[in-house]
Amino acid sequence: MNISELTPTKAREMIRNGEWKKPTSGMTNSYIQTNLAVLPKELAFEFLLFCQRNPKACPIIDVIEEGAQAAAIAAPYSNVKMDIPKYRVYRDGQFTEERDEVSDLWTDDMVGFLIGCSFTFEEALMKNGIPIRHIEENCNVPMYKTSIQCTKAGRFEGPTVVSMRPMTEQQAIRAVQVTSRFPSVHGAPIHIGNPSKIGIQDLNQPDFGDAVTMKDGEIPVFWACGVTPQAVAMEVKPSLMITHAPGHMLITDLKNDEFSIL
Repeated sequence: MNISELTPTKAREMIRNGEWKKPTSGMTNSYIQTNLAVLPKELAFEFLLFCQRNPKACPIIDVIEEGAQAAAIAAPYSNVKMDIPKYRVYRDGQFTEERDEVSDLWTDDMVGFLIGCSFTFEEALMKNGIPIRHIEENCNVPMYKTSIQCTKAGRFEGPTVVSMRPMTEQQAIRAVQVTSRFPSVHGAPIHIGNPSKIGIQDLNQPDFGDAVTMKDGEIPVFWACGVTPQAVAMEVKPSLMITHAPGHMLITDLKNDEFSIL
């Protein structure tokens, strides 16, 4: 089975039926994937404002209204409570559990936010001959908390999380050009090179995801990451917050090309 050629409907069906429980990088290459953050309605406006003020890390693709289970614009036939391989649950800012579905936790007064994901531009990077190491090594993309602070909105504040992909300097230049065409899904990198300059001390110890191989002659390239709300949840400590597990995304019906600026 070539997972890159699956339709979004088939991919979500596999996930809903428990047939796919791994990270979704490389699935349905032509369709965008999104991060998820679910909060009680009383926090929804402040979180939406937070995303608006931090569009590199938290570009909003769709909002799931209270009482709904589908993403009306991004995936109208989805069940967002069951169509992600793994979810995370935070209570009072503490990560308490990881689970396959969250139907029993998602109450009618909760609002869901679908946030753009860098997996969207990986297809374009690969078409330009730029390797995606976590796909090559069949693992999750490495993600790190940084010293770059988000712009505060209401109660929401905290560090920017980044995803990292190793590549040569020449490839990094091309990667900037390619990913700049996708401003709605994190756009261009926010840092290239020395990780200590953004507060990362050890690339072999990611805060989320898996470490990947850095080959001779390669440098780390960092993109703002939609896992940022999880780092923020640890700071804000809402009574309940549901998110995707890092690397385990919602696959939408929206085409990558719809989010590309030519």
